[in-house]
Amino acid sequence: MIKRHLFATLTASLIISAGHPSAQAQDAKEKEETKALPTAADQIKDLPSLPDFTKQLQQTIDQSGGNLAFVKSGIYRITEPLVFDLTKHGAAKVTGSAGVTLIMDGPGPALKFVGSHQGTASPKSFETKTWNERMPIVSGIEIIGNHPEAVGIELFQTMEPIISRVSIRWCLHGIRLATRNRNVTISDCHLYENSGVGIYLDDVNLHQINVSNCHISYNRQGGIVVRDGNVRNLQITGCDIEGNMPGEHVPTKAANILLDVSGTAGDKKHSIAEVAITSCTIQHSANYSDIKGQYSAVGGANIRILGKESWPINSVTITGNVISDTENNIDIIHAYDVTIASNALFAPSSNHLLVKNSERIVVTGNSFNPRQFERPAALIFTNSKDCVISSSTIHAAKNPAGALQLNQCSNMLVNAINLTGSASGISLDKTTDSSITNCRVSSTLEGGSDISITDSSKNITLSGNSFAGKSNISPASKKK
Repeated sequence: MIKRHLFATLTASLIISAGHPSAQAQDAKEKEETKALPTAADQIKDLPSLPDFTKQLQQTIDQSGGNLAFVKSGIYRITEPLVFDLTKHGAAKVTGSAGVTLIMDGPGPALKFVGSHQGTASPKSFETKTWNERMPIVSGIEIIGNHPEAVGIELFQTMEPIISRVSIRWCLHGIRLATRNRNVTISDCHLYENSGVGIYLDDVNLHQINVSNCHISYNRQGGIVVRDGNVRNLQITGCDIEGNMPGEHVPTKAANILLDVSGTAGDKKHSIAEVAITSCTIQHSANYSDIKGQYSAVGGANIRILGKESWPINSVTITGNVISDTENNIDIIHAYDVTIASNALFAPSSNHLLVKNSERIVVTGNSFNPRQFERPAALIFTNSKDCVISSSTIHAAKNPAGALQLNQCSNMLVNAINLTGSASGISLDKTTDSSITNCRVSSTLEGGSDISITDSSKNITLSGNSFAGKSNISPASKKK
């Protein structure tokens, strides 16, 4: 981490000293980003002179049956992982009084919990020894990284771990879950400005994990990332999840919440299902770049679901959230049985919703609004079928191809959409066997169509709609 900040400082110095013609023309944001970012050494002025507590703390862990209680406030610098071997110690616990900071000044996790559980959550799958390892706890401490490969906490084959009231900053990853874990609780934590991921489910076999009441912000490779593995029963609720992608004008595939098995095509062992994302604020970063005409984190998304044809991600609910300010608010590829309900979505730099190669996506009771921005802000379904889009408002979408687009889709139901002030309304291309009912399109901009259905679309039912402006409907598309 320090090396990265020093490089940024040296680069800025060279640019300024060379008299680069654009140096004085840089705006405030560009100048700010060339400055060295804060480090642990900036926060803790005497960091280089702090003693290495690694051996002392590890000895305490081993001699106390896996317990580490920081009774006194203070700063503790370590250079190697503190390992809690649950197979030896049984249940373990790390607690701290107010003001306890652990500096990870080396590679790897500051706290590593290693258990032996190889079963599921079913009682029949447990070995007796596993219950002796139950519920390792981390609570009431701060972890700061001072090495580019430092990680906050790592869980390996644990049962019922609880991480609460923990702050992790300036590490690579905040909390990493590896290999296999069961019944995980992460609550009331602050995971802030890590260079990798806030909470990383890294190719892990994990059923039953609750993430609640956390602030997960400015982790540059993603907020909550599930990549590969076999994951079920992930609940994310009541969290503030913001800006978890690069802060600059750079291309990225990062997302505030990412579910991704796209890299394991043809392998059904790697799969993700049964996910609930509820009552969260999920936003940033796109629109608030201070460089005129540019967006931050190009390609970023608030929620990105990347399944695969052999095993789509499925059984996901996204309900009751406030979702805003990324290039695409929600991006879904190869998924089925996803419900997006009762959310407020606004201010994407490109689109509210992209759905591709998916089935049975239900979008109902949402509001879609660019707010103070002028944005394309469309909902685009491509090569998808059996989806429902209903009971929602779409306002001021400037995409000339349509605020709601169905391209190469089939068996789609569009009902009770109130679409206002957009460049164009509803458009269908190469779409078949679908219905548009009880929709109202008004205040479409000059030159736009309230509804457009191409010759390549077939067997389309239109009923009970109110189109105040121009309609371009191919006679060949109507249901006979």
